[in-house]
Amino acid sequence: MTGLTIRQVANAEKVNLETVRYYEKRGLIVEPPRTESGYRRFPDEAIERISFIKRAQELGFTLEEIK
Repeated sequence: MTGLTIRQVANAEKVNLETVRYYEKRGLIVEPPRTESGYRRFPDEAIERISFIKRAQELGFTLEEIK
């Protein structure tokens, strides 16, 4: 299975791992498929989505508005 680990996504956007989990829980990013051992494998688009979320927050939008 290909894809990015949660750490790779978090490091790419300079956010905490818990932030990525929180965005997933809130439905701001799509829940990624998991490996047989239970690890998340995010698509490359997750990095773009988190970048969008961060930029929208800088502009004053709430997470609910972003969703």
